[in-house]
Amino acid sequence: MDINEESLELHKKLRGKIEVRSKVSINNKKDLSLAYTPGVAEVCRVIHSNKEKVYDYTSKGNMVAVISDGSAVLGLGNIGAEASLPVMEGKAILFKEFADIDAFPIILNKQDIQETINTIKNISPGFGGINLEDFKAPECFEIEAALQDLGIPVMHDDQHGTAVVVLAGLINALKLKGSDKKDVGIVLNGTGAAGVAITRILLEYGFKNIILVDSKGTIYRGRKDLNEIKKELAELTNKELIKGGLRDALEGVDIFIGVSKGNLLTKDMIGVMNEKPIIFALANPTPEIMPDLAKEAGAFIIATGRSDFPNQVNNVLAFPGIFRGALDIRAKRITNKMKIAAAEALASLVAEPSVDMIIPHSLDKTVVPRVAEAVKKAYF
Repeated sequence: MDINEESLELHKKLRGKIEVRSKVSINNKKDLSLAYTPGVAEVCRVIHSNKEKVYDYTSKGNMVAVISDGSAVLGLGNIGAEASLPVMEGKAILFKEFADIDAFPIILNKQDIQETINTIKNISPGFGGINLEDFKAPECFEIEAALQDLGIPVMHDDQHGTAVVVLAGLINALKLKGSDKKDVGIVLNGTGAAGVAITRILLEYGFKNIILVDSKGTIYRGRKDLNEIKKELAELTNKELIKGGLRDALEGVDIFIGVSKGNLLTKDMIGVMNEKPIIFALANPTPEIMPDLAKEAGAFIIATGRSDFPNQVNNVLAFPGIFRGALDIRAKRITNKMKIAAAEALASLVAEPSVDMIIPHSLDKTVVPRVAEAVKKAYF
């Protein structure tokens, strides 16, 4: 039985991965009176007089909504609300397992930007944070931006979780390569949610030389077919206006980051990069190039999104700790400063980086406390 069949069997046997459990026991009339009527009315009155008391008397402060419209699920694409639910349940159990955060999956049956924004605003009073999941680009950018003033942290994990872990990996990879962030050249293939967020956090952190590549070639200032997001990034990247395809972009650069499709990077392309090339081939389940081929082509460090190879770039290294820290201090939003602090904390957990260990293991339980503490300090 392969992993797919085993997973089907597990999900069918359990009928999903989450359940709701009570913190109190209802064994007699007094228990019922305390937990529900008439006692609960006094709790309602206290909260009505001061909304901030909701954090003292309910689960709001430790509850995150994991929300999706199913428009960009894993590598499966736009598969709709119902088919996205197993992933949202999975995200909920990762929140609980790694950060002891209670999370609840919410799937939306309509893919409409304004309706999504309104729905999330309307349900937000019951949650301490909102984790947006598997919304397609460019809609995801508008949705996330419109929700930043809810008074609770809202983060699209496909963007920022990936970006934080990539930055952490690059911090340690450059230590091993002996290069400075201001000097290295980066080619980033894929300009969806993750690609855009990675670009932004790298620029914020001080990387200077980035070339973006989409399905039509390099992105440069003046290219006629760019959407508004790509136009914005074209002003900040590819300063030399390199034109052409992926191979043209890779000549003489140090780092390749792929968040696109499998098998797009060839050994020949790695061969035109600088010495000790760093390869982040993050397409799942098939990376842009398999690690053994990348090594044969001279790759110095290779990271993928897979757990069966070293250096797995997995969002579980980021989002539990980021939300844990944000919830603990009742942060109103998750700032760029907090994301960078999370990446630096994550990198620091690898005391002695090696080519096969530039980021902690995905199951490392020391990650969340360190990341959460860094996020809290960065907020103030």
